[in-house]
Amino acid sequence: MTNSLHNFENSWDSQERAESYSKLEFPNTYYLAYRDLPKIISSHVNGNLAIDFGCGTGRSTRFIKNLGFKVIGIDISPEMLQIAKKSDPSGEYQLVSDGEYSHLGLSKYDLVQSIFTFDNIPDWDNRTNILIGLRDLLNPAGKLICLDATPELYTHEWASFTTRDFPENWRAKTGDIVRDIMLDVEDKTPVEDIYWTVDDYQKLFIKAGLSVESIYKPLGKKDEPFKWISELKIAPWIIFVLKKQNN
Repeated sequence: MTNSLHNFENSWDSQERAESYSKLEFPNTYYLAYRDLPKIISSHVNGNLAIDFGCGTGRSTRFIKNLGFKVIGIDISPEMLQIAKKSDPSGEYQLVSDGEYSHLGLSKYDLVQSIFTFDNIPDWDNRTNILIGLRDLLNPAGKLICLDATPELYTHEWASFTTRDFPENWRAKTGDIVRDIMLDVEDKTPVEDIYWTVDDYQKLFIKAGLSVESIYKPLGKKDEPFKWISELKIAPWIIFVLKKQNN
């Protein structure tokens, strides 16, 4: 890959992109990310105290809040949090630094949710440090639900994304920058993500003291009201349900 991590910038760390993203709810391919989460959460999580890691403009926080959770949304982007607070004045949102979450309360939470966040986090050590910080928030029975893009998302066409302009994505290895264009928002600037294989996610979780309880890869269904492209046969998202090792 010619894409250097030295040039990586979080695509969402700008007011313009944050404003554009805040208008996005659950259309098309994004629908598959959220469709099965209520059932997955109810199957694996006991209790209602939650952290929404990388909450962005608060879409995922409002989602879990509507499932009955008492949730704190956390993010490193003040621009995103400003929009989240405006959209959800009664919600709780906090600015955090990478890996520094102990002030939220150790061994306290039933659920830590991370939706799309690790797609924007480079470096093995950085990811490991963040996951350890999130793990330490969980109570002994708590679960970390981590939802991110599959490697296939960056090499196929989707209802919500196009990747045809980025053939270099096909040569990507874990840690490389990959690009796509979102079709559901006004801002058509290419989005930069960090490519990560499923096998390397598994290694990452082990390094962070986490065990995989379940893995889900939701596919589209023919009777759903969307114009699926690859979604019927190839999963764009992968959902890991994680727990502390030896729990």
